[in-house]
This record gives sequence, C-alpha cells and structure tokens, in this order.
Amino acid sequence: MKRINSGKFILLTLLPFLIISCKNEKKAINDQTDSIKKENSEELISNPFHDGYYADPEIIKEDDTYFIYATMDPWGGEKLAVLETKNFKNFKTHHLNWPTKKDNTSSTSGDAMVWAPDVIKAKNGKYYMYISVGSEIWAGVSEKPLGPWKNAKEDNTPLIRSNLYPEYHMIDAHCFIDNDGQAYLFWGSGLNWKNGRCFAVKLEGDMISFDGEIKDITPPNYFEAPYIFQENDKYYMTYSDGKAIDSTYKIRYSISDSPLGPWTEGTNSPIATTNTAINVYGPGHNSIFKEDNQYYLLYHQIYPQDKDYVLRQLRIDSLNFDQEGNIKKISYEGIKSFSD
Repeated sequence: MKRINSGKFILLTLLPFLIISCKNEKKAINDQTDSIKKENSEELISNPFHDGYYADPEIIKEDDTYFIYATMDPWGGEKLAVLETKNFKNFKTHHLNWPTKKDNTSSTSGDAMVWAPDVIKAKNGKYYMYISVGSEIWAGVSEKPLGPWKNAKEDNTPLIRSNLYPEYHMIDAHCFIDNDGQAYLFWGSGLNWKNGRCFAVKLEGDMISFDGEIKDITPPNYFEAPYIFQENDKYYMTYSDGKAIDSTYKIRYSISDSPLGPWTEGTNSPIATTNTAINVYGPGHNSIFKEDNQYYLLYHQIYPQDKDYVLRQLRIDSLNFDQEGNIKKISYEGIKSFSD
C-alpha cells in the first residue's frame, strides 16, 4: 500500500477550508466595497448645487434625465439656459433656439429680458413652455425638452400682453394639469415691489386658448411666482413674497380645495426665509418635483452684490409634510445625491 506524505495529507485536508475562507474574505471585501459605493452615492448635495448664476428654476424629467430651465443672470439674458443632469452633480449646459429677446418682442413689450420659464408635458405628448419676455407671457411648443422650440401661436404674438392689466406685471407663468386632465395657467406679479396679484384661467386642449374668464385668485401675502401641486386631495400653491433684490424675499404657501381657490395660508408659512448664519439670502421663485415618493423644492437664492444688479444661485432641498398636511419649514440641509 502506497503511503501518503504527511505534509500532503495535511494540505489536502485543509484545502476545502482554505477555499471557503478565501471566498468569505472576497465576499467581505465586495460587501465593504458595495457599502462604500452606496455611502458615496448617498452623499449630500450641498447648496448652491451649481456654480453658475441662474434663477427662477423649472424642472422636468425625461427618462432618467432632468432638465432645469432657468433665467440667466444678471436679470435675464437674450436666451434661456437649460442644465441637463442625471444626479445634480454633473451638468451639461444648453441654450435653446427659442425663446430669445429678438424673436419674442411685440408692439407692447417692455425692456425686460428672458425670464422665469415654466415647462410641462401635455396630454398630447408635446412640451409647452410659458416664458416671460418683455414683461409679457409667451407660449412655446416642442416635441423634445431641448427643442427645437417655436411659438405655440401661429401669429407669433404673446399669449398675454403686458397691457392686459396695466396695474400689474404679466410675468411668472405656471401651468398645472389636474388629475382630471384639465390644464390651468397661473401668473402675475406686482409693480414697484407691491400690489402683487395672481391670475388664473382654464386652458383648452391646445394649451394656449383660454377656456372661460380670467380670475383673480390671489392668496394671502402673495407677490409673484405661483406654483401649484396636489397632495392628498388638497391643492398647494407656493409663491414668493418680498423684494426679489434683497433679504425680504421668501417662499410662502397656501392650501385650497380647488386650483382656483379660495386659498388659506398654511401653517409654518413662510417656509423659506433668509438665514445669514448659514448663508441663505433671499430664497424664492421655486418649482417642485417628486422622486421616489419624496418631494423636492428647487429654488434660487440671492448672491449679494455691491452693484446695481442681482446675481442668483440655484438650491435644492427636500419638501416635507407633518401629519396634518402642513408643509414643514425647509431645513436647508441639501439632499442625498441621486444615483447616476
């Protein structure tokens, strides 16, 4: 009978345990790597989340990509800026073919540049933009988020002229589509930093024709920048109050049982105000979106300047409710990074 060397015998005996041990060690390393990846993917997005000077942000999502439409500072530009991102960390910057100050000027236009975009995807699958140029509201249409865009009106005129209500600014339009498919358009601001009014009207299926009369639905302490969304059978309107050029600018909200009001200002309003201790100055003009059952508030803040103009920066924070359905004060903590 052939004898087995004792060293080989020990090695053969231990080999299965060594293999299992190596596999366990490799699994532990992989688990640790996955944990690190997960931790990194959940790192906070600090504010402001972009180093450019933009304001009045609106956001839509197409597939896995976000498009942030924004005013270019100081005080608007000849064109509109769009920031494309998947994670709010890496961005591509685009400038659309429409609107432009040159193409969006009428006999009633003022000197104001391209401001305050609002973009929505309608039931017909097309994208519609409501934009302020020359203190008038223009409507655009496109098949894709980045265009090409064109005036939604065949005669290339404004949707709402500056002299519709001369006592107020015809700017800051926002379109809301209710669960029943009915679209509404909201807009309006004040003159000389006072007497702000919010106007609203139902839209027909073409997204530019008015279905009925324009109504004044101004909520309490309103100045400009209405934004409507629905949660738990209640309608919420966020809006800006104060002067857009200083620390009095802030975000308020009101609640209603109908998109057309009447509105009651909510508990905890205003939800975003100046906090110089953490470098939040004049937060305002927001949009809101929802991702994985979490609401987010996209807005701008003022970057103080010793000049005759204002530069603004983009911020994002979570928007949360208490058990009674009141919007909580914004924490200014930033958000966890969206995955790539």
